[in-house]
Amino acid sequence: MKEEMNVRNLKRSMSNRYHLRLLAVASVAVLGLVAAGCGGGSSASPAPTGGVAGEQHTASTAAVMTRKVSGLGVVLVNPKGRTLYVFMKDARRRVTCTGQCASFWPPLKWKSASKPKAGGTAKTALLGTDKNPSGGRVVTYNKWPLYTYSGDSRAGQANGENQNLNGGKWYVISPKGVLIKHKSSGGGGTTTTGGGGWG
Repeated sequence: MKEEMNVRNLKRSMSNRYHLRLLAVASVAVLGLVAAGCGGGSSASPAPTGGVAGEQHTASTAAVMTRKVSGLGVVLVNPKGRTLYVFMKDARRRVTCTGQCASFWPPLKWKSASKPKAGGTAKTALLGTDKNPSGGRVVTYNKWPLYTYSGDSRAGQANGENQNLNGGKWYVISPKGVLIKHKSSGGGGTTTTGGGGWG
């Protein structure tokens, strides 16, 4: 009888260990699938899709496109339709949004050796690149480095417009290379700046 109980306990113990191993293997498999779904892919990552801070993206064909955004008119967007912004602190000279700033305002990076191209009504002649202090190059338009905003959760939003964050003001930019400083109210149009793109 004692031997029979020991055999039952041993079988139960082995069965529990088997179930624990099975659970561990299943957990590892699920984690592997999650990791595979979140990582890797092409070298040209898409623009942020959920507005998550710190996401970076790299343009590959047309660096900038254009899109009509409610209250702002036609503005520059990245290839995924995400609104592009300029940072007044850059002053049309250089990228100044780095580190923590760039985690909320990811720069539009350019990895190709060739000059960026424009799509829509954007002008290729106004496109260029600037050295990013964090490494690589950032696409510029009319000498303004271009950024997206992590607060925009989808294409067509412009939640970063006229924000005073990370040490300066942020504005969208028109295909003419002019900053759009205020949303229109009703039928009125927008207020823009001229003469070199800022003022």
